[in-house]
Amino acid sequence: MIGLFLGDKNLPIEILKKLKTKKIQYFIVDLTKNNKFKKDKNCFFINIGKFGKILKLIHSKRCKKVIFAGNISKPKFSTLKLDIKGIYYIPRIIKAYKLGDAAILKELIRILAEHKIKVIKLNSFNPELTLSKGNYSKLKPNNIENLQIKNGIKYLNKLNSYNYTQGIVLRNNKVIAKESSKGTKKMLQQLRKTKFINSGMLIKFPKKKQDLRVDLPTVGIDTLKDCKKAKIKGIVLKSKENIILDKNKCISFANKNNMFIAVK
Repeated sequence: MIGLFLGDKNLPIEILKKLKTKKIQYFIVDLTKNNKFKKDKNCFFINIGKFGKILKLIHSKRCKKVIFAGNISKPKFSTLKLDIKGIYYIPRIIKAYKLGDAAILKELIRILAEHKIKVIKLNSFNPELTLSKGNYSKLKPNNIENLQIKNGIKYLNKLNSYNYTQGIVLRNNKVIAKESSKGTKKMLQQLRKTKFINSGMLIKFPKKKQDLRVDLPTVGIDTLKDCKKAKIKGIVLKSKENIILDKNKCISFANKNNMFIAVK
């Protein structure tokens, strides 16, 4: 039995598909705003303030392992209804809240560990959603671009562990945009008016000290389309540490639009 703490976006859907295909028993703690998984008979819509109820559910299922996947919105603490365990743990979660989404997830992992519940990597059942080192498109970065990629990776590695940046855009060996808390899509939208054509690259890597069990950077066909609109030539991902959704569609789109997908 595996417990699934699921938020929004498409990644949770891919994980569910694989579990059903493999006939692995599961239950869902639905952490979406609108009870996205309510049609699933194994779904339980419980807010994070009801931590006692969540723990009771996990133990009742004799579950020792859980997965976190999808975008989990920060809770509005003023409106949360708390049970006794929630009252006990909420100060820790509020303290983590001030440091960002990743810190909240890390604190939840610590709390679960105290109850002997292990959080496993979100791609444990979907290894095909990550890529190994190599080039996955017909077009490949040239020697100059490979040097720029190295410099871009060095730039990301120098950022502090609480920085929101998972992605940067490089052109002519200069960082012309970096991701904020608003995400990659917003960053790329702001580049659409650029005069450059099919140049530069998006490098999207995990943040420093990012917990890769619950927070792998994700790209998909929409990311490629946004890059095309921003006149970006290609994307660079980290081996085994990025989720790529609709992989075949992404590769096909890159090939049709003379773009590259490189994994370092």
